[in-house]
Amino acid sequence: MQKLKSCGVMVMRTQPQLSFLLLIKRPTRYDLPKGHMELGEDELRCAFRELYEETGIEASTLQLDETFRFTTTYRTRDARCGGEFVEKTVVIFLGWLKQDVEIQLSEHDSYCWVDWNPPHTIQKKKIDPLLKELEHYFYKNEIQL
Repeated sequence: MQKLKSCGVMVMRTQPQLSFLLLIKRPTRYDLPKGHMELGEDELRCAFRELYEETGIEASTLQLDETFRFTTTYRTRDARCGGEFVEKTVVIFLGWLKQDVEIQLSEHDSYCWVDWNPPHTIQKKKIDPLLKELEHYFYKNEIQL
């Protein structure tokens, strides 16, 4: 089975309230800014490239939390592989906006800021496990929100 890796950034802001960014591809399908690694890229470079390509958010506008790294692996069908099943690993970093930014979408229909108010039930397979781990991370590290 072919293996693929995608990397992205969970973008959070504290103003006007604590919230995180979700991209919307279809009315019921949410996603994070993320995408497949290119040859020669490391995970963080891929995550920042995809963030910029999909939202216009530059890495310089974020404060990267260097200790948070979410990873999940699952089987899925992939169009790049002729619709065959692949083993996909997704790596998500945490970035805090340092300033207000204008979102410029390139691949998604729209976006939304979701208030941080756990527990979250958004998308069982992809988004919810990340949010649960992030909630645990905040609690474990006594991050005041």
